[in-house]
Amino acid sequence: MDNSSFGSYLKQIREQKNWSINQLADLAGISTSQISRIENGKRGVPKPQTIEKIARALNVPYAEMMDRAGYLRPEENQQTPEWANSRDKRDFKKMLEEDGELMFDGVPLDDEDKQRIKDVLTGLFWEAKQMNKRNPVAPDDRRNRS
Repeated sequence: MDNSSFGSYLKQIREQKNWSINQLADLAGISTSQISRIENGKRGVPKPQTIEKIARALNVPYAEMMDRAGYLRPEENQQTPEWANSRDKRDFKKMLEEDGELMFDGVPLDDEDKQRIKDVLTGLFWEAKQMNKRNPVAPDDRRNRS
């Protein structure tokens, strides 16, 4: 989905509720200028954390907004970005499969919360991988980072 499509989708939901940009921004805890840039396609698709705030404010299912934003869900045959090589795909699969008991404050998370965490991790993982491809670290630098 391109930036303007997600922005149009967001604007449509906001207008259906008869909310101003200010109202949505206040309820979501993000700036009015960020909402405006998203709706007008002048900003990239928001990060999963921002989408979660907007989804909560609008009372729209988080998974629906993530799908509309073009984020991938693990159960959808895990398509990967075009630039990802086999090593990247292996790393991602390993990250998702290392699935111990997820807890918050001593309480196990339910399946919906686990899925939210996986969605956020998916976005962050591919974003970090892409940034590393743009700014490769020399082999000597990797050893010095440890």
